[in-house]
Amino acid sequence: MTEHPYRPHLAALERVVALGGGHGLGRTLSALSFLGPRLTGIVTTTDNGGSTGRLRQSRQCIAWGDVRNCLNQLITQDSTGSRLFEYRFGGEDELKGHNLGNLILLALDDLCVRPVEAINLVRQVLRVKCGLLPMTESPADLLALGADGRRHLGELSVDGLKAMPSQLSLSPQVAATREALDAVREADLLILGPGSFLTSVLPPLLLPDLAAAFRQSKALKVWVENLAPEQSPVRQLSAGARLAWLHERLDFPVVDWVLCPPGLDWQNVPAGVRRLEQPLASDQIFYRHDRGALADGLEKILASCG
Repeated sequence: MTEHPYRPHLAALERVVALGGGHGLGRTLSALSFLGPRLTGIVTTTDNGGSTGRLRQSRQCIAWGDVRNCLNQLITQDSTGSRLFEYRFGGEDELKGHNLGNLILLALDDLCVRPVEAINLVRQVLRVKCGLLPMTESPADLLALGADGRRHLGELSVDGLKAMPSQLSLSPQVAATREALDAVREADLLILGPGSFLTSVLPPLLLPDLAAAFRQSKALKVWVENLAPEQSPVRQLSAGARLAWLHERLDFPVVDWVLCPPGLDWQNVPAGVRRLEQPLASDQIFYRHDRGALADGLEKILASCG
């Protein structure tokens, strides 16, 4: 079997766009990397934890961690580039805990006019053919209004909520990257997920201009469901209720199809949403999607649409 079996319906698409955070989006992009430059990832940039959070506090930059994670999943594992981008400093000085890939991206951002240019430079060096775009080039945080009426700023605070927020937005309200808007408008297939519902998959759709482009797009829209319960207030909702919450908050039908593992609770799923159930888990890590199964599932959905 070849590394990328021929999938005619995916291969026929001119533009595929996936949106989300580092781990889940990186998995989707690596599963579809055979599409080359016809594939674009739009990366969430609101993380405020770890090395990324420290850089954001000191340099007022976008969150680079999810971009780095996506790049690392698109280059050869165990290569020099992979080891460099994932190297994390030890010791007890100010570099402790920082990720070298984040620092490289930050340095290139300082040298370039725009963050998009910094990412493109790294893509050229690492020979990453698919496009990779930050959802915005301006720093912003998630802002949630809790059930108790209190405001909670930042991804870490949102994930720590005891119940689903009554409102979720970005602070400050920023504009989407113009290339991201163009990619969504031109897409034949739009993919959301897998990834943390509130803090990875949803943030790009909190950008009003990107949400409008997504809503107006004629592309087939597919939601890729997670394989394990989240450690966030989302765990209180069934799979169907999560999509209903998403459609209600954004005030438009967000997806046409769901790609998911068997056995989930799809009560209350929005009307008109179809789903394909099949095993998706990796043999190595049960909560990570198998790249071949993910690509095969998307191929089957496209085939069923004629």
